[in-house]
Amino acid sequence: MNNVIGRSSCTSILIGKKASLTGSVIIGRNEDAKTAWPKHLAFNPHQDNVKNNYFKSKDNKFEMDLPETIFSYSSTPEWTDKYGVFEEDGINEHHVAMSATESAYANERVLAVDPFDTEKGILEEAMVTVVLPYIKTAREGVQRLGEIVEKHGAAEADGILFSDPNEAWYMEIGSGHQWVAQRIPDDSYAVVANQLAIQAVVFDGNDFMYSKNLKDFVYQNQLWPKDAVFNWREIFGTHDDSDLHYNTPRVWIGQKLLTPSVEQKPQDFDLPFIRKPDKPISIQDAQAVLSNHYQNTPYDLTNPKNKNNATFRPISVATTQESHLLELNDENMIHWLAMGVAAQSVYVPFYPQGTKVPTMYKYGKETYSTNSAYWVFKLASTLADRDWNKYGTDLGSAQDDAREKTTHLRYEYDQKLAKETDPAKKIDLVNEANEKMAKTATDIFKELSAKLITKQTADSPLRFKMDPNL
Repeated sequence: MNNVIGRSSCTSILIGKKASLTGSVIIGRNEDAKTAWPKHLAFNPHQDNVKNNYFKSKDNKFEMDLPETIFSYSSTPEWTDKYGVFEEDGINEHHVAMSATESAYANERVLAVDPFDTEKGILEEAMVTVVLPYIKTAREGVQRLGEIVEKHGAAEADGILFSDPNEAWYMEIGSGHQWVAQRIPDDSYAVVANQLAIQAVVFDGNDFMYSKNLKDFVYQNQLWPKDAVFNWREIFGTHDDSDLHYNTPRVWIGQKLLTPSVEQKPQDFDLPFIRKPDKPISIQDAQAVLSNHYQNTPYDLTNPKNKNNATFRPISVATTQESHLLELNDENMIHWLAMGVAAQSVYVPFYPQGTKVPTMYKYGKETYSTNSAYWVFKLASTLADRDWNKYGTDLGSAQDDAREKTTHLRYEYDQKLAKETDPAKKIDLVNEANEKMAKTATDIFKELSAKLITKQTADSPLRFKMDPNL
């Protein structure tokens, strides 16, 4: 990775269609890197007959030829491509969603025999760009990225999320050329936090995909006994003390929220990868997972007692650039996008098939500016951070208002689109809806910031009890 961005430290969630409230397949992730590093929203158009379509990374020397046909897709690129594109997540015209990546670590035994190719291997920054515009199903996505890893090598350990209206897949890269992917059971979900998470691999059937020589690689290098269950996490993953404070507690809280009937400990190395929820998971439940900071537990970072003595790394942190949930249900596609810190922002239900990016979602640089959606949400969260107990209620009220109004707008436009038959008019409606939802959310947060600034004028230390007669 480059020296400016560093490795991202994300948290991911994948939900099968029978585990979700609406029958949707949902994948999502917090993109965590820096406290001030804006993201934009992009709608990339369909292109045919693109001659000499070629990708060359700015982050390392990875490069490859690409197909001549590029499917349209949404994405959330960096404010600058100087260090790489980092498109990170999106939904394409064939209703396939992808999110990349969940950074992880492989152990030294594996890397001794198949090290990462940091010079020429594929990195996070390139994955969405070279995969999502060229696939028609989630399985195709896994297969395409797997072939790239085997041919070009990987530069880092990563987890990658894929979905279509029928299924969700989680793929993990465990060494320079070895990978595995597991289909999330329809009635289950998974929460992942910067660890290689897939456990027992079943080599027969249709629920796993893997690198061509995975078994031979493991057994020939004596990385695992042949008579034991092939456990990917044990073979390729890590079990460090840092995992107990940085990673496993996030999986614990995610599973605690969705499956509270099962008692577990936050520092348990053996938390399962796959869980069944106690009740159907709504999109709001998924948002709550990605927005969690251990509230209602002793580990809440907003508790003054934990200000300089945090026990566990939470899911929602100040370094989150954006948080997304990609929801697919038959013909319905929703790119839920929260700019900045999920716990202090709002998920806007964008139509990924749009062709015009809402004005404020295409602007924003490293330094604060008023014309950027990222900075609108970031300003409000920064002001609320000055005293969470004092200003948290104002923030929560603004979030509730924005959620209600944007989701109602989405509902209204869903009804309009269902009645419209002209493709061009449908696109016009989509663009109109995206702009209205974006403006509604950012206007509410602008008002919130104005309110907080006004209130905080009374917080100055340069105060003195004034004589009312003077």
